[in-house]
Amino acid sequence: MATKLTQKKIPVHPVSSPEKGRLGGVLSRSKAGVSDFITYNPKLKEYARQNRQNPTAAEQKMWQILRDKQFGHLKFTRQKPLLTFIADFYCAELSLVIEIDGDSHAEQEEYDNLRGDILKERFGIEVLRFNNADVLQNTEGVYDSLEEYVKEKTRR
Repeated sequence: MATKLTQKKIPVHPVSSPEKGRLGGVLSRSKAGVSDFITYNPKLKEYARQNRQNPTAAEQKMWQILRDKQFGHLKFTRQKPLLTFIADFYCAELSLVIEIDGDSHAEQEEYDNLRGDILKERFGIEVLRFNNADVLQNTEGVYDSLEEYVKEKTRR
């Protein structure tokens, strides 16, 4: 039997109006249900495309769960540019980013926390983090944790 994983939730807040110019963007729902426009650096599109073509084993496993609205009929996108970051998985409907952390993230915890704080403060986007080992070896626990989070979020 799989054990439940602990989730590290990182907070976020709504943003003002969309920035104009050469920046790309994506719509996101704020806490009030109003769509916000999240700009991103257009140079990230190519990096995101490359990441989608070369996923880690853990990202592939997670994508099997999230793709094609299989998880709670929610639409997730993978390798989504947001601001100056690329999120592993993003669900606009829930204002949720899911990050799959490999060994390299142990050395960049401060950066990951800052990134999560920015997304939370500006757009109300929560960040859930799972590590590679849990996704690969405890998939059921990851699924259960994510399912519990979604149930709690949709009750509000």
